[in-house]
Amino acid sequence: MTKVVLRSGESPESLLKRFRKKVTRDRVLSDAKKKRYFVSKSEQRRIALRKAKRRERKRQWRQQRRQRR
Repeated sequence: MTKVVLRSGESPESLLKRFRKKVTRDRVLSDAKKKRYFVSKSEQRRIALRKAKRRERKRQWRQQRRQRR
């Protein structure tokens, strides 16, 4: 559970800002979204493979773009 304590002289807006940053850093929401639905192991592998292919294509595209300059 993410917890933030109000510091002396701190405004509620900055407290909320700190809380949001902490939640983002702890990946609370992204984990909750991932676990919202059941995904089988084979589907996870397929998704990971798709992501890897996309990363590789993007990397190659960036290298080609740099070489043109």
